[in-house]
Amino acid sequence: MVEALEEVIDDTSAQMKKAIGHLEVEISKIRAGKATPQIVDGIFVDYYGNPTPLNQVANVTVTDARTISIQPWEKKMIGPIEKAIIAANIGLNPQNDGNSIRLFLPPLTEERRRELVKRVLGEGEHAKVAIRSIRRENIEHVKKLQKDGLSEDIAKDAETRIQGITDKYIALVDQHCKDKEKEIMTV
Repeated sequence: MVEALEEVIDDTSAQMKKAIGHLEVEISKIRAGKATPQIVDGIFVDYYGNPTPLNQVANVTVTDARTISIQPWEKKMIGPIEKAIIAANIGLNPQNDGNSIRLFLPPLTEERRRELVKRVLGEGEHAKVAIRSIRRENIEHVKKLQKDGLSEDIAKDAETRIQGITDKYIALVDQHCKDKEKEIMTV
């Protein structure tokens, strides 16, 4: 019975770690005025009829703080890559020079910075909801174990541990959001 309880607590921590990982990926896609290759992650290019991630048909590099360079491995892929970037609606217009595509990140206005902060906070809220959902599911699991014969004291202790894990990960979400907000608002 106690092994099952430890498994539930370990599972809680592992699931919450995944939620944090997802949050990190999502907020890395939100640009903060600096060019990063993650901005074009999630863009799929029509490669001979198959949707293929952009980074699998071209070399994506950051040439300077505000420029992303995309060098296709096949010259004829420039058109489809350009279309995919426009269709992805990431707020950047591709500049095609015949051999490569450049994305120039314009300086962020104060209004645009505030919109990006709202997006970051929204992603943070999604992560918190996921973490709370994990907590609820695992506390229900502990209550089922209690019905199956686990003592009430041990069950309450497990619920307290799960709540402690939850608090730790919620604080981590807040910290990630605060860090990204600071990065975005820094001129």
